[in-house]
Amino acid sequence: MAFARALRAAARNWALYPSEHPAVGAAVRRLAEAVRPLTAGAAFSCGITPKTLLVAGLPLSEETSVAEVAQFLHERDLLQLTLIGDVSTEALEALLGLLAMPVDELRRQGGPAKVWEAAGQASIALEQIDYEKLLEDRDVDEPADRDDDVWRSLVNTMLHEQDVLDERQQRRLLRISRSAADIGKLTLAVTAPQCSIDGSPLVVTQAATVVAVFRRLTGLVEVMEPERLAEVMQNLAAATTSLDPNVAVEVMLTRDGFHERPIIEAIAASFNDDTVAGLLAQALTRDRRVTARLAQVFGTIVPDDERKRRVLAMARSMLSEQDFGAAGQFSTAWTAMEQLLLTYDDTPYVSASYQASLDGVGERAELLAARGGLPPELPEWMDTLQPDNVRASSVVLISDLLRIEDDRGRAAEIVQDMAVLVEDLLLAGDFQNSAIVLRELRQATDRKTIATAARHALAATAASTGLRDAAALLADLDAAGLQLFTECCELVGPGAVVAFLPTLQSESTAAPAFRRARGIVERFGADAIEYLSPLIPDNRWFVQRNAALLLGATRSAAAVPSLELLLQQRHADVLRQAVAALAGIDDPSAARGIRAVLHATTGATRAAVVEALVAERDPRVVPMLARVLTDSDPFGEDYQTVLDALAAIAQLGGDSAVSSVAVVMRGMKLFARKRARVLKRTAVKTLVTIGTPKAQAALDDAARTGDRLLKRIIRAARGPTHPP
Repeated sequence: MAFARALRAAARNWALYPSEHPAVGAAVRRLAEAVRPLTAGAAFSCGITPKTLLVAGLPLSEETSVAEVAQFLHERDLLQLTLIGDVSTEALEALLGLLAMPVDELRRQGGPAKVWEAAGQASIALEQIDYEKLLEDRDVDEPADRDDDVWRSLVNTMLHEQDVLDERQQRRLLRISRSAADIGKLTLAVTAPQCSIDGSPLVVTQAATVVAVFRRLTGLVEVMEPERLAEVMQNLAAATTSLDPNVAVEVMLTRDGFHERPIIEAIAASFNDDTVAGLLAQALTRDRRVTARLAQVFGTIVPDDERKRRVLAMARSMLSEQDFGAAGQFSTAWTAMEQLLLTYDDTPYVSASYQASLDGVGERAELLAARGGLPPELPEWMDTLQPDNVRASSVVLISDLLRIEDDRGRAAEIVQDMAVLVEDLLLAGDFQNSAIVLRELRQATDRKTIATAARHALAATAASTGLRDAAALLADLDAAGLQLFTECCELVGPGAVVAFLPTLQSESTAAPAFRRARGIVERFGADAIEYLSPLIPDNRWFVQRNAALLLGATRSAAAVPSLELLLQQRHADVLRQAVAALAGIDDPSAARGIRAVLHATTGATRAAVVEALVAERDPRVVPMLARVLTDSDPFGEDYQTVLDALAAIAQLGGDSAVSSVAVVMRGMKLFARKRARVLKRTAVKTLVTIGTPKAQAALDDAARTGDRLLKRIIRAARGPTHPP
């Protein structure tokens, strides 16, 4: 599955960017890393179906990325992919180049296997679908309603817009043209695959496919059975009414352009009143309202006002037999719908110059086709189709849609679309447009109606492949790209930390990718703690060290429980980093953790703990050590802990611990005279080392009011030259 995700991401980047682009290089490296454990020096094969990949004959999980790459490979007529031994980078780049070729070009050259054979890369083997073999020895003429090989080959030919039909396909298509039901079945089979990843139909694409099928049918009939052309037009009209209403509307809005036979006009002319009324009632039942496109189609099919009223009366009669027509408010709603259908005019929405341009586009196209010339605006038009411009337009449109949409349901759908869009933008390395979309989503979390949907969209982005892939490119980003990507992560929220976990497992904390990832993670402060937890149980010492480093950077008491788990590790570097992290947290719980580790360790490990406390010379450590002194029993089990804390305070200095040291210095306990002497001597030495006026004042006060043992120790520590 990791290989499938890496292959799809690499194919996307290869299609979007030149081969020398950093995003392409990083994608190829990730693909190579995914291939290496698959082959392990031997071979790996996977079968390809339209919906998933097969490994050892078993389907992979139907994860979106796996289904997407399976469909992508299947569309290029691939049946099996085999990786052999150590696959070189050159071989992977050649494979990506093949996958980026237009499908029609691949087929013209004999298919992907033939093209790959010429590439001469033996470490990858491709097997393609052999459609001729599928159809050989199939001479039985089956009925048109049976899904045999001829039917499937015909559907595939229509779906991929192949130009040539063999004799059996032509006979089957002629038979289909005799039945509106068979035409409807053919259009359904051809349009069914044309859906987005989430299963929603691509209505405009489906309508264009239906029109192409209709043209293929009428063209064949016109050549082989011209006397049946009128009958076929009637069948096409009947088949149009059986389509999904949205697809049917788009079909009727298709412009005939400069085609020799105006098929849409002919279909419209074949509609009788019953057919038009049925189509209208079906569309109104589905949408519960009149759309501008439906009104435009209605005006195209029924231009005569008298016929319009007659058809509307028939449609209303049909609707009255359904739940929609029986609703209490239907009469009021119907009056508004009827008025729109009878008076539709798009003049207020289309400027005169734009309408003139639309009206003349067919004539201009015919003129250009005859002359063989190109319009002078073509370079500007082509520039608008560049990937960067298309993405920018998508971002602007969807952002504007979200701002103006008041309906909660539709706004939530737009938010989901934005989550999908931002993942594609991140995969493409377009952080500028990603930031624009994420800003809109972040602002949407303040809108009560869609706040939940917006938060879910941001959470989905945090867990997305796009963010993980972008995070893997940290070391390759320039300063501007890093700034934009950092903003994207901040907009996503602390959940973005998950995308950096692979980078944060680096053994070297000086690596550029680790330093950049650490800088982004630290921006989230305490909110990042829960997302860093997967690093703690890792059995690699350097990963645990990195966890302690990042947890300590939060300076939050919420990180103490996790750091206490790391204190249980015996690796010196992990222990040292965890102690340093706790030392930087100004909270009683952190002080208790330090005291516990000092109490539980001995010898070299204890020395390492003390060394970690003073290594950074952080003045914030001193108040914590003072709290350790206050909370400890110097004459009990915390005796050695107090001595270690005093030694660390002596190295760090500062006035914040003087009061706590003075308390230890004055401590006494019956039958513990030896420990008292050591504690007093160490405390006095610590105050002398600190040497600040406050420390000297504490010594002066103890020299006057302390017990006899303490006075002797102070005199010995100060020497004979010090005035009484």
